[in-house]
Formats: sequence, structure tokens, C-alpha cells
Amino acid sequence: MKNRFHSVDLQTLGILVVLFLVAAVFWDTLLIYPIKLFVVVLHEFSHGLAAILTGGRIVKIEVNQLVGGVCWTVGGSRFIVASAGYLGSIFWGGVIFMIAARTKYDNVLGMVIGGFLVALSLLYIRNMFGFFFTVGFGVLLISVSAFARNAIVDILMRFLGMTSCLYVIIDIKSDLIDRSGIGSDADTIAQLLGFPGLSVLIGILWIVIALAALIGFFWIASKRNNTGA
Repeated sequence: MKNRFHSVDLQTLGILVVLFLVAAVFWDTLLIYPIKLFVVVLHEFSHGLAAILTGGRIVKIEVNQLVGGVCWTVGGSRFIVASAGYLGSIFWGGVIFMIAARTKYDNVLGMVIGGFLVALSLLYIRNMFGFFFTVGFGVLLISVSAFARNAIVDILMRFLGMTSCLYVIIDIKSDLIDRSGIGSDADTIAQLLGFPGLSVLIGILWIVIALAALIGFFWIASKRNNTGA
């Protein structure tokens, strides 16, 4: 246990805790609002990617100002497509968080994410609000990543990734447990399994997975880098 504690970089852990507290305090403000919309984009893209990987295709994606969205797909595995939204969101948020925390490629990461958002908008997003938000957020990330210092972009990317993971957990609870039976992803999966009453249990399972993933991301991100890089 002592060796495990010694392997933790307390400065890095402190930064992550501060970022977590900032996200919690400003959760219902305009500071977090764009990140919530960003997670919706990741969620809907994950549905679409699952469709493509299982032999289907994306028809269109919409993202609205109420922090909601929908991805229309054709073909593919309905079970995998329905499962991919939240699990994909936590995965992408974790990837962003881990790359930012464990590498020095923050500026490259920001430009890649920004370029991805612009391309996704041009290819698939078909409502006006969703299109302009996603393009605008993408261009903003590209601009900041191209001109800001690595230390600034590093904090931005960590905050973006961590807050994305946190929002997935809260969104699962709100969508799948507090308001179960409204046609959510968990409801779809429960229907496909032939047991509609399982939707809440599916939501709880996803929350457990998301919490475990977030804790794991925190632990790995706060470990000392023994290579000296």
C-alpha cells in the first residue's frame, strides 16, 4: 500500500482534484454547457460508429440546445448500436483525459479533436444549432491548440476529458434511472432482450462501469512518470 501511494504524483493528483471541484461547482453554468454539448456529440457519434462497424451507416446526427441529440442509422446491430452511446462517451472522454495526462501531445490532441468535430459536422450533422455549435467548438479547439502554450492546452484537455466522463455518469442517472421508460438507450436494449423492466438495471450497470472507468483514469493519470519524460 505504501509503495502504491509513493507511486502517486501528488501535484498531478492535486491538479485533477481541483479540476474536478471546478466542474462540480460550475456544473449548471455556461462554463460547463459547451462540454455537455460536446459529450452529446460524442454520444451520438458513438452510436453511428457502432452502426458503421456492424455493417450499417449513419443517416444524420442532430444536437439541440437542450443538451440532447439523436443519431439516425440504417443497418448494423441494433443491440450494439444502442449500447455504444454511453459506453462510447466514457471511452472517448477517457482517451482524451489519459492522452492529456500522460503525454505532451496536448496541442496535437486539441487540433485533432477540433478537426474531427468540423469533419463530423460537414458529413453528418444536419440541424442548424448542432452544425454551428460543433463547427464553432471545433474551430475554437483548433485555434487555442495552435497558438496557446502546451501547459494551457494540457489543463484544457484534462478538464475536457474528465468533465466528459463525469457528465456521462450524471447523464446516465438522469436519463436511464430517474426517467426510465422514456425510450432511452437502456429501454431499447431491454426491449431487444425481451425484458422491458431491465432498463433501470442496465442503467445502474452502466453507471458502475463509468464510475470504475473514471476512478481508473484518475489513478493512472496521477501516477508518477518514472521514465523522466
